[in-house]
Amino acid sequence: MLKHTAFPILLAVSCSLSAAVTPEQRLKGFLARASTLQAEFTQVQVDEKGNLGKRSSGVFYLQRPGKFRWNYQQPYHQEIVSSTGKVWFYDKDLEQVTAKKLDQAIGSTPALLLTGEVPLEKNFTIENQSDEEGIAILKLIPRNEDSGFRYVQIGLEHDSLIGMELSDNFGQLTRIYFNNLKTGVRLDPALFSFRPPAGVDVFEGQ
Repeated sequence: MLKHTAFPILLAVSCSLSAAVTPEQRLKGFLARASTLQAEFTQVQVDEKGNLGKRSSGVFYLQRPGKFRWNYQQPYHQEIVSSTGKVWFYDKDLEQVTAKKLDQAIGSTPALLLTGEVPLEKNFTIENQSDEEGIAILKLIPRNEDSGFRYVQIGLEHDSLIGMELSDNFGQLTRIYFNNLKTGVRLDPALFSFRPPAGVDVFEGQ
């Protein structure tokens, strides 16, 4: 498994590709195999000066096409669920739910790119960044200038997902590291069903 300190360095590497299989092809191959996915994750915020900030962790579930659940467990409790053509953000502590359209939600949850709901070639310019020593990195740059973020980078090690990095328009980075990733697992359909709990405030994105 790739060390957390190594992943940001590898993300910055750009080199000519000599491998027969490109990072883009690796990603597509991984997604084709991963009809379901379950993983633990750690998320780290990095400011424009490179200083590490807030750290959070939880569990991620994916069922292609179009379904995922992102459960933050530490240091706060939040659920992000793709359901019925929307992405629901539920903050238990604030007793608040926000619903966003799919194209509005990528900047808040880049894992949406893995669901198959967002056509990658249509919505992004895809750049193969590096492919060496079993580590493949590719960058997705949004074609829509109003997307709310600059790019997303995806890292794979030996054809398995290891991390993602999102750069917003304010120079801040969100890095996500995956551990104990399993594909082809049986997932409870209830994981991908969401109804706002009674009594919480609900805000619908435009």
